[in-house]
Amino acid sequence: MTAASDDRVFFGHPRGLAYLVFTEAWERFSYYGMTSLVVLYMVQQLFLPGHVEHVVGLAAVRGMLGLGPGVADQALASIIFGWYSGLVYFTPIIGGFVADRWLGTRNTVILGAALMSAGHIAMAFDRSFFVALLLLILGSGALKGNISAQVGRLYPAAEESRRTQGYTIFSAGINVGAVAGPLVCGLLAARFGWHIGFGTAGAFMLVAMLTYLAGVRHLPTDRGPATRIVHPPMTAAERRRTRVLIGVIALTVLPNIAYPMIWNVGILWADQHASLATPIGAIPASWFNSIDAFVSIVAVPPLVAYWRWQARRGREPGDIGKIAIGSALAGASAALFALASALYLPGRVPAWFAVLPFAGMGVAFLYFWPTLLALISQAAPPKVNATLMGGAFLSLFVGSVAMGWVGSYYEALGPTAFWLLDAAIGVAGALIILAVHRPLTRALTPGG
Repeated sequence: MTAASDDRVFFGHPRGLAYLVFTEAWERFSYYGMTSLVVLYMVQQLFLPGHVEHVVGLAAVRGMLGLGPGVADQALASIIFGWYSGLVYFTPIIGGFVADRWLGTRNTVILGAALMSAGHIAMAFDRSFFVALLLLILGSGALKGNISAQVGRLYPAAEESRRTQGYTIFSAGINVGAVAGPLVCGLLAARFGWHIGFGTAGAFMLVAMLTYLAGVRHLPTDRGPATRIVHPPMTAAERRRTRVLIGVIALTVLPNIAYPMIWNVGILWADQHASLATPIGAIPASWFNSIDAFVSIVAVPPLVAYWRWQARRGREPGDIGKIAIGSALAGASAALFALASALYLPGRVPAWFAVLPFAGMGVAFLYFWPTLLALISQAAPPKVNATLMGGAFLSLFVGSVAMGWVGSYYEALGPTAFWLLDAAIGVAGALIILAVHRPLTRALTPGG
């Protein structure tokens, strides 16, 4: 069921959107607060003598990943972070299947929030590091795809433009949490220790769960066993459209390698090479993880206005074109890292220059990720809508795992060559998408 078309109390959008936005805001606070710390934590504490001996399961994880004891700490941290980030985005397709077939979206989201809360709390101890990652992976799988799918169900099927605006507001809203998380958790970790930072992330995950429970009555009808809508078998056209959407998801893998590199190697680069000094003392390097999210907030009004200006003149890129632009912007932003490294190293990169590539990635994100979610929500057949929405996160799974592997070569290549490699990945993604965007657009157009 979708929301009533006259429900416009939240900036012209349904009331339920507000609860979904704020649930994800606090969930993203906890996730990005933890993410801004975890690579630095592994490199600067967890894998050092006196700590590494106490980490339960490290030898088993090394074995599963095929990594011997001689692998450098930065490379090991990058690969582990890549697999963690990837699995966080792999499990939503399972969460979507569980919601569609058994528990319904509401119950699945609540289960996910509870698991993620437990995972963040477990991050407060060296010993339970991998247990924490496992709980966070499972919890995210239950929560992420189902939250995103509920956004699309708030709107009648014919309101494509309003639905796309809703997803853009949703993405901007969650970035409030993505900005605040690294700032708050990073500051507390710098002042009081890593585990205080991780514990704070856990507290805000509990706030996310309470927010969702408070607003559940304003959300679309659940699809649990008793109330789940039974859809007829898909038509040939729907099956063809599903295959095309799977292809579009696959095309976003390359930008999903280039963009999240800022959360892995980008944060190490800032810690090692950016000027962090201020008149009131050095800022935590983890604060750089707030920049792309902040830009993703402040850029929304001018970007939406720009798209409307283009639309009035018949020049607005279609959804596939916007995804290509996002990939190109991710590549250009990575090239700025390379330029800064070439110009200023072995000295320190000025803060204003170090900020630019992180900011560029924020604009790139707005072009390719909300657009992909809106496209799937609008075009996916009802029978597989939640599953395909979860399937969108498979692009992030593949991209993140590859990002961890590519990131493991950072120390071997050096900063300039490494970031040129990341830039090439983003630009290649844009060129491939542009090469096929016309047939894909026709295939997704009704009657095309």
